[in-house]
Amino acid sequence: MNTPAIALSVAEAQQAILARMHAVPVQQMPLVNAIGHALAGDVRASVTLPPWANAGMDGYAVRREDVHGASSAHPRVLSVIATIAAGSQARPFIEAGSCARIMTGAPLPPGADAVVRIEDTDRGLEQVRIVDDRDARSTTGNVRPRGEDIADGDAVAARGDLITPALLGVLASIGAAEVAVHRAPRVVLAASGNELVDVAEIDAVRDGRAIVSSSSYALPALLRATGAEVRVLPSLPDDPGIMREAFARALEHECDLLVTTGGVSVGAFDHVRAVITSLGGRIDVPRVRVRPGGPLGAGHVNGVPWIGLPGNPVSTLVTAELFVRPAVRALAGRSRVLPQLIAVRLAENVAAPAALTFYLRASLVLAADGVFEARLTGQQGSNLLTSMSRATALLVIEGPIAHVAAGTMVRALLLDHALLGELPPQHMSRSAPTPVAPQLTA
Repeated sequence: MNTPAIALSVAEAQQAILARMHAVPVQQMPLVNAIGHALAGDVRASVTLPPWANAGMDGYAVRREDVHGASSAHPRVLSVIATIAAGSQARPFIEAGSCARIMTGAPLPPGADAVVRIEDTDRGLEQVRIVDDRDARSTTGNVRPRGEDIADGDAVAARGDLITPALLGVLASIGAAEVAVHRAPRVVLAASGNELVDVAEIDAVRDGRAIVSSSSYALPALLRATGAEVRVLPSLPDDPGIMREAFARALEHECDLLVTTGGVSVGAFDHVRAVITSLGGRIDVPRVRVRPGGPLGAGHVNGVPWIGLPGNPVSTLVTAELFVRPAVRALAGRSRVLPQLIAVRLAENVAAPAALTFYLRASLVLAADGVFEARLTGQQGSNLLTSMSRATALLVIEGPIAHVAAGTMVRALLLDHALLGELPPQHMSRSAPTPVAPQLTA
């Protein structure tokens, strides 16, 4: 087995994993179905938007010189010669002393060069009194110029851009009824462990004979939220023969990425690495200097990338955020794949006592000075999934460091739901939070 002898840093492991990820095939897709996909090529506009100068608000289309100096004490009175609705084809010429009622988005009639908002008038239908000229004195005059948003030939999106709701709207506005996108990556997920059962077998958990394979539920949800199609294999026992057969069958079908959980450490029943190599695979990432999740392995087998996540539930989710999500994004053809980091301030003391990169589960609250403050969501053992469910961010602390004081600015990886608001009190820890050092578990 060609396996490096030392554990990699997080950045080195990400680089090694991403080097194996090649964007999945491209397909033409109706725009209405393309949300969440990555564009396979640059998109340029073949129209100009807006296609005509138009009103920025409801009011009256006027000549600036006709309303100069208007005030409540010295109003300007103009004749109203037309009413122009949005979508109207009417183009009456605005001569000196005249104006037109106009609605937001309606084309500006020739002769007019400003729109006075309706609130600065008496709303007249045949004649109108203008009592404020602030709009006519402004730079834009409440007029949206032709081509203010998009000009014919402009690049509106680039290869690898994720189609968000806003970008989908832009593509619709330029007439892109179909787009070339990368299809969803197909991920096969296999969890292993003699103790694992399906949620339907909760009675075995109550009897102390098994545990529910929580990762078989949480991890597919994370993958689907990242845009993957996921096929979950039945939980596998710690039997290398059964594992080998299951992996081989999975690789025979359309599979862009094989993800396993459990069985990648150094215990007597950790067989996944040996099974991967027995199938002709190679291990590119033997371990990672990270906590939780150090036993992570990655490589490829039969031309398919493989990522082996540790079995402890928090380790599974943290390493999925760091390594699996970027891999899926890369497979999906996205140009930006690594997680977003922001600066936050510690609200309590923390520690990172080993020469590893620690990812500590924390919740964020916006302080009065506009800075996000972070507080741990409880003990940091890799088996404590509830602390992960309370977290809105993962604090990134480079060890070894025995004491990181409250008030220190550190980096944090935002989780998907980070900006949905502070967790309600009933979701917080049952006891008052106290400064704790991370437990030294993988």
